[in-house]
Amino acid sequence: MMMQRFLSAAVRRPQMAQAATTMRHMSDSKTFELGEDSYKTYNLDMEPSPTVSATKEECMEYLRKMMVIRRMETAAGDMYRGKKIRGFCHLYSGQEAVATGMNAGLIKEDAIVGAYRIHGWAYLMGCQVKQVMGELFGTSVGCSAGKGGSMHMYAENFYGGNGIVGAQVPLGAGLAFSNKYLDNGTVAVTLYGDGAANQGQVFESYNIAKLWDLPCLFVCENNKFGMGTSASRSSANPEYYKRCEYIPGLWVNGMDVLAVKEATRFAREYALTNGPMVIEMETYRYHGHSMSDPDTTYRTRDDIADVRKKMDPILILRSRIVEAGWAEESELKAMEKKIRKEVDAEVQEALKAPEPNLNMLTEHILLEKPSDIRGCDITISY
Repeated sequence: MMMQRFLSAAVRRPQMAQAATTMRHMSDSKTFELGEDSYKTYNLDMEPSPTVSATKEECMEYLRKMMVIRRMETAAGDMYRGKKIRGFCHLYSGQEAVATGMNAGLIKEDAIVGAYRIHGWAYLMGCQVKQVMGELFGTSVGCSAGKGGSMHMYAENFYGGNGIVGAQVPLGAGLAFSNKYLDNGTVAVTLYGDGAANQGQVFESYNIAKLWDLPCLFVCENNKFGMGTSASRSSANPEYYKRCEYIPGLWVNGMDVLAVKEATRFAREYALTNGPMVIEMETYRYHGHSMSDPDTTYRTRDDIADVRKKMDPILILRSRIVEAGWAEESELKAMEKKIRKEVDAEVQEALKAPEPNLNMLTEHILLEKPSDIRGCDITISY
């Protein structure tokens, strides 16, 4: 009898453990109601779901990634002011939910090409913090071996940034053509800002993408200002998702990482079946257009502070996590402190790394290195 009771209990224990695990996973998953202002559509018969389900693990990971990007960009700004970074430097602070949410809504095989505000994207696509910072410093640990700088970072399926305004948009259409030709079930995402939205090659790309029904997502990261010019002053139609009468459009609250993720998932599925879509991610940048922009002539400090207080993407997700009972505010502060320490350590590692060897100057020009390479004038050769 005792042996039977023992065996019966032994059978029940795994069942009880499995039930407890199931209950725990159920409690770790929540369905969030998004605000009514999360989406707007143009020539679409459907729209993304107004509710999004996410687990504690997913939300904590999104928060961690956004915190890393924010701290990395803060460090980049400090290093630029300290003259450790030279040249162009465009910071992504405030826009973290766009890159993080889109990254979560895509698959790793999807192709992405961006403009020049790409530090956060490079990190999310696989570059380590030290590789991003090394590229900014021009040291050998940089993701482009220290040869590219702020606008030219690359990773697997990430075709980097472009310093020519709008030039990346046709490349994105080309990537989408490749994906359709190969029939590999992936999409291409081409990112551009509101300042590039009036470029002619953008509309040429719309046209060919629709003619061939390419699986391309044209994503305008509308951070409200093209350099120092507001969208209302530069664009006759500042509703960028309505820019193409023959391609459906979708406006997304780009400050809410969960709304961005759901919109990206929806758009990706649409594009694979129906062809291109124009997406406007409305967001906000906390810094000037670049580090050389004093950021004082076209908006006030109060404007920026108001957005930070009411719409900050990190604070929005932190509030959801606390309200879901997944973590205390003190735990999230400790997490942020730990991330700050880790990022700062990688920044120092990148700063201390050696510069690229001079023989790297003539590498990566062609697949096979030519025997004779001309310098900046005819009297110099390598």
